[in-house]
Amino acid sequence: MPENKRTASGALGGIVGLVGLSAVAGLLVTAAVTPAIAVSGAAASSAITVFDNMPSYLKPDELMQPTTLMAGDRVLAKFYDQNRSPVTFDQVSPVMYDAILSSEDPRYYQHGGVDLIGTTRALLSNASGGETQGGSSISQQYVKNVLVQRCERDAKAVEATETTAAVSRDEALQKCALEAVQSDGAAGYQRKLQEMRYAIQLEKEYTKDQILLGYLNIANFGGTTYGIDAAARYYFDTPAANLSVGQAAVLAGMVQNPNRFRIDRESGSISDGETSWNKAPDGSIDDVDQSTIQALYTLRDNGEITQEQLVNAADGYSETKGRQLYVLSRMEIDGKITHEQYVAAAIEPITPKITPTDQGCASSAAPYFCQYVVSTILNSPAFGAETDDRVRALRQDGLTIQTTLDWNVQDAAQKTMSDNAPASMDQLKFGATAVSLEAKTGRLLAIAQNTKFTQDPSLAESDPSYNSIVFAGDSTNGGSIGFSAGSTFKLFTLVDWLEKGHSLNETLNGRLRPVPNMTNSCAGNWVNQGNYTINNFGNSGGYVGTPMMFTRDSLNTGYLAMAAELDLCDIAKVVKKMGVTTGDGKEITMANANEVIGSDNISPIAMAGAFATVANGGSRCPAKVIDKVTAADGSDRPIPDLQCETALTPEIAATAAYALQGVMTGNGTGAAANPGDGTPVLGKTGTHEAHETWMIESSTNTTTAVWVGNWDGGTTTLFGKYANRIQLSDLRYRLARDVQRAADDIYGGDRFPDPVSNLLRTQQRDLPNVVGQSIDNATSTLTAAGFRVTVGDPVDSPSGADTVAAQNPGGATAPAGSQITLSPGNGQGATVPNVGGQTVPAAQAALNAAGFTNVSIGGCQVDGNAPNEGRVTSTNPAADTATNKSTAIALSITAKKC
Repeated sequence: MPENKRTASGALGGIVGLVGLSAVAGLLVTAAVTPAIAVSGAAASSAITVFDNMPSYLKPDELMQPTTLMAGDRVLAKFYDQNRSPVTFDQVSPVMYDAILSSEDPRYYQHGGVDLIGTTRALLSNASGGETQGGSSISQQYVKNVLVQRCERDAKAVEATETTAAVSRDEALQKCALEAVQSDGAAGYQRKLQEMRYAIQLEKEYTKDQILLGYLNIANFGGTTYGIDAAARYYFDTPAANLSVGQAAVLAGMVQNPNRFRIDRESGSISDGETSWNKAPDGSIDDVDQSTIQALYTLRDNGEITQEQLVNAADGYSETKGRQLYVLSRMEIDGKITHEQYVAAAIEPITPKITPTDQGCASSAAPYFCQYVVSTILNSPAFGAETDDRVRALRQDGLTIQTTLDWNVQDAAQKTMSDNAPASMDQLKFGATAVSLEAKTGRLLAIAQNTKFTQDPSLAESDPSYNSIVFAGDSTNGGSIGFSAGSTFKLFTLVDWLEKGHSLNETLNGRLRPVPNMTNSCAGNWVNQGNYTINNFGNSGGYVGTPMMFTRDSLNTGYLAMAAELDLCDIAKVVKKMGVTTGDGKEITMANANEVIGSDNISPIAMAGAFATVANGGSRCPAKVIDKVTAADGSDRPIPDLQCETALTPEIAATAAYALQGVMTGNGTGAAANPGDGTPVLGKTGTHEAHETWMIESSTNTTTAVWVGNWDGGTTTLFGKYANRIQLSDLRYRLARDVQRAADDIYGGDRFPDPVSNLLRTQQRDLPNVVGQSIDNATSTLTAAGFRVTVGDPVDSPSGADTVAAQNPGGATAPAGSQITLSPGNGQGATVPNVGGQTVPAAQAALNAAGFTNVSIGGCQVDGNAPNEGRVTSTNPAADTATNKSTAIALSITAKKC
């Protein structure tokens, strides 16, 4: 275990280092820069002045650490510029301290921050014309790493201008490293002197153990692996506390040239026990390999190892083995290990167990949810005022970000997506997404998508099954501009209809006809100058009906009739207060009739939020993906401020929910997506021009939105195309049903509040009597009066089949929009004439003349005053009865003799 005692010689060394090296190094620097000054005798004093003008104190910054996205107790993804897991002093194996000190700074606990002997040797070497060399103490190396990290933390990508070339962030990071270790000439001496001054002052502020641990936590161990614990876990799949002698020597050997000595890629091998590995083109052996060979051969020649052990020892990692043997030899010389330990470690092959720490959303089990979170971080002021600040928060600040993802819902959503929606389809850019959120909070629970996530543009371009766009998101968060909402957008007209006091049971003409002109007090009225029509799904001719029916059947012409009685500007205001914009962030103005039925591009997350507002009693909760942010020191960080607010009154929300529940039951267009699990749900379907389809449904607690279509704006139809035996246009039902069922299993749902009775009222209207009119005229008359018409079976009547013989109901009034049944005549009807008081022969003649040929005597009473022919007292059927001419007529008579 390293010592922690600051000795008197160490303190003296600091003073000597400060004064002596100022003069010695100053002489060398001055001679290198201005030889004339050097020979003038002013060199030493000039150098000391330069040294004193340098900053004297360097406060180490917080270490760069990976930011971790969490979902519950599972890691969603990690992001880092430097993969690091800082540890305390006791969490590092003592042999690691011994290895690093023996190889890098054996006099560490004796000097005062600068090893005068090593530094002077390095400065003399540099003065002779070479690059700036080593000789740095652990304290100096720590200073260098702190400065490099500070440079990298502040590194920015630079856009190209007329006078400068574009610089990527990676290039900026590389420049930091190069400036720290490869400055030549005066700049190199200046850097070395500054390191010395900082190192001396550093040892006044921190203990030796603190500096040593700080160095091991900050040092690079190849690639993006930083810090001893991350290195131990990456290369050997073990924590730093459990490193063996051999493993510690490997890692200690890396710090001199981390990318050269890293062991996640092989660098050469011994094939025959001779010097046949890592030769230069001219056949020479480099110094490191030569030292390795010599050390191994010495052990073999001394009989301490076998030839086979020699061959196996460095197989695959010859250069690194050379560094390891150097470290082991220094440890043996310093008495940190025995000769037996040295031999055992020397003959043990370097056997890495590479355990990468994957980073980025591509490695996540929920990549599109992950990418939405990343977009949120990079666009939220909560993570910094500038973009660079937010990038640092994501990649350097070591935050722990607890997301809202629920793995139970996410896994169910992705499973049904993977089982049913192909990643690509021939002849169309096929896309599908399902999003689930918590209605009462706006917390996003899941985002599933049919494509495979990639951030490689070339892969996405060549293979349509890959994509980086989050279909559920918008242009800010996810890179999508949204999709035409279709009939799901009718929600906003429904809400405005109710807010204006209209009833769900009012009657409107929803028959197919030219689109009526519409008022827009904000953007100017819309006038159907082309006198064109907008068709219904399935080319339905529409009907006279109510908003309740139009919602259930998703009738375009019915909703256009509703909008014609409203102000499009007011509908646009409803859209805005329910938190919806276009996918690229523009406000929706409702400037034309097409927008009523959903021509605008909107993100599925935004549409889900609007329906959640209705399900949540009118309270709108913006979608959010972050529950908590914890800094590396354990303190809480601010999260994006997203508060719920009232958008609709409870009464309006309850009545809208009542109408939307009709979509999910019986013959409603969304019934196929009802989970049927006993949880009440509302919903709405949507189709845009046969190439985009939607299904949105919600319980009181969770909302699911599904979109399926052409993700690139293409117009290839989804109808008549199948995948996994499901028509693409029907895929939305399967996906929404499965996701909502999973959400219901976890979050449940309550009965929706009752609608407001005033918004369900019916109107009584005058009912025209159309008996005797032609069927067509009668239908027009009743439709114009606000009634629905059906034609029933013919009834007995003298009139023909094109004439109304009867209507039901009759009367003077009927509920507006109610159904009136018209019965045409069959031409076989007649009215029984009144033949009472006539003689029997006269009565028979009258009935025959009326068309009744089946006449008989039904009853007789004796009356002495009756005529001889008999007199009719009544008929059965009675007089004035309309009946079929074939009906038997029975006469009741009186006669003198029956």
